[in-house]
Amino acid sequence: MSETGSGDQFRLGFLASVEDDDRGVVGGLLVTNKFGRPLEFQCTTPVKPNRTQQILYGPTLRPYLLAEVVGKTLLEKIGVKPHLVLVEAPELLELRQFVPMPVASLVSAPAVGDVTESLLALGQQWLQFPADCRDDLTVVRKASGQVPDTADLKEPFDRIREALGETLKTAVARSA
Repeated sequence: MSETGSGDQFRLGFLASVEDDDRGVVGGLLVTNKFGRPLEFQCTTPVKPNRTQQILYGPTLRPYLLAEVVGKTLLEKIGVKPHLVLVEAPELLELRQFVPMPVASLVSAPAVGDVTESLLALGQQWLQFPADCRDDLTVVRKASGQVPDTADLKEPFDRIREALGETLKTAVARSA
């Protein structure tokens, strides 16, 4: 991640997905400015693993699909690169292995005394970084003052899921 200077506004990426039993997983990446205003949105076509993949990947299938297939693809494709990518589940922190920018997961507020070196408060939420990526935490901490304390980092995930739901409805309507 490059340092964000005064002319380079801090950008947040929000990676979410929706799952449809018939069509598979569709992922979306929304890049916003520090105020949550959209700068760019990209989504994938549905990805549906076959039965053999479900068996062979087992419990690692979902993290594989969302991190390596969906997340990595979207971050390579997007034109406006985020300085930080946020995911909703800690299991998706492995995305960091495949992309050049920090990745953090939204987590519940830690109990007093449970704050660790992999956690950071940003806006109204707490973020968890991969334990082996402490440099990412340091870089994001330096830029964190650009994000308002009132920022709700959960809300953009709802927008993404709603947009993906509309995309799926449109695709179904076209194929009917």
